[in-house]
Amino acid sequence: MKRKSLADVRRRATPALKRTRGAVSLTAGSEMELQQPSLVAPETCLRIADRLYFAILCQKPKSGAANTHYFCIDDEFVYENFYADFGPLNLAMVYRYCCKLNKKLKSFSLIRKRIIHYTGFDQKKRANAAFLIGSYAIIYLRESPEDVYRRILSGSVSYPPFRDASFGICSFHLTLLDCFHAINKALQYGFLDFSTFDVNEYEHYERAENGDFNWIIPNKFIAFSGPHSRSKIENGYPHHAPEAYFPYFRKHKVTTIVRLNKKMYDAKRFTDAGFKHFDLFFADGSTPSDTIVKTFLNICENAEGVVAVHCKAGLGRTGTLIACYIMKHYRMTAAETIAWIRINRPGSVIGPQQHFLMAKQAELWTEGDIFRAKLKGNRKIAVTRILSGVDDISINDMRNRRTIQKDIELYSDEDETNCVTQGDKLRALKSRRQSKAPTASPLTWLLAMLVSTLCSIVIWWIICGSLLPSLLFCLDGLRK
Repeated sequence: MKRKSLADVRRRATPALKRTRGAVSLTAGSEMELQQPSLVAPETCLRIADRLYFAILCQKPKSGAANTHYFCIDDEFVYENFYADFGPLNLAMVYRYCCKLNKKLKSFSLIRKRIIHYTGFDQKKRANAAFLIGSYAIIYLRESPEDVYRRILSGSVSYPPFRDASFGICSFHLTLLDCFHAINKALQYGFLDFSTFDVNEYEHYERAENGDFNWIIPNKFIAFSGPHSRSKIENGYPHHAPEAYFPYFRKHKVTTIVRLNKKMYDAKRFTDAGFKHFDLFFADGSTPSDTIVKTFLNICENAEGVVAVHCKAGLGRTGTLIACYIMKHYRMTAAETIAWIRINRPGSVIGPQQHFLMAKQAELWTEGDIFRAKLKGNRKIAVTRILSGVDDISINDMRNRRTIQKDIELYSDEDETNCVTQGDKLRALKSRRQSKAPTASPLTWLLAMLVSTLCSIVIWWIICGSLLPSLLFCLDGLRK
């Protein structure tokens, strides 16, 4: 592709604006590498649409250009990590970024300017910035994931893959292309609809003190942190009793609760309130047995309403089983599924669970094909028979009881009671990072000091200008 200097890009005539579905339409991509001898590293500017560009710059550009508007979100949308994980950014940030960019593209004052979203040379921030602008192109410009990915990789640009929220060496890489495919399939299957998305609700309920839960599939799955026998704060993490969830669950037609961790509350508290409750315990940080997977799928496929799933932190075990359902029924790849769950609930699916889903992908796809074929043929066959191709694997049959009991004996939930598990650590980290008050910037601090000084002057003037003369007059009267 033809390379141009930054000055050439700025002098270039502004093309006419084309609007499609409320946003600009994507044109043939062009890539411009901005090479300046004075720079230590090359700068890159990638054309995304008629007036939209994505740039990697080594320093903040000068403002006030006649035909160019720069903006950066590196310090505005920040991923809250658990350990070494750094992205992708959550769904609320994707939504707010898209609103911000749409506003700029439609702004009358910027109508004749090129909009350049720039980022720096920090590779992690660069990856998240690329994820945001790529997601925008898929959602609003209706571009394919492959085209978007090819465009942001133009030239010599590279982006580090995302990793899981575990402590230690990363053994599974999630690429930007995986995330773009996840966004695209979420649009295709109706998981993602910003016209009905409530960003304030998302940001409210994802916080530990407000319930720590997220929708994974609207009207089907909620992933949440495990309730406790009573509401309390333990190791800095606020626990919630089952009753705390009842109003929201009833309002949003949750009918079924699936618990994957040790018994921290009496299931009768949910069942007495009209919810169905199931226990499918397996070890924190581990992978589920085939029996647990099949039983979970059976429960979800027969549930009449929304299914709320939790383990201890609602991340590893919870994300893994929900991913199995998504892979089976929507034929998404393991990587796409992990990406979508993490975009909704950062930190989900951890360590060996990632490789487990990769290994289960072909099997779950096959089961999904059989399931859909049976339904399409309108055969009145029990869902449980479709799952495995055997006569009966219902929850209560004797063979499954023995298998589930054997799985539980290998790892007792008492082990979780007597030690700090991965879920405990993740919940503590999430609570600690969310409780941190945002630090004031130097400019904010200076403004506060000026306001305080001004108030002091006004108060002193009032005292000296009105009260002090009156006080002196009274004292003079008393003296006389």
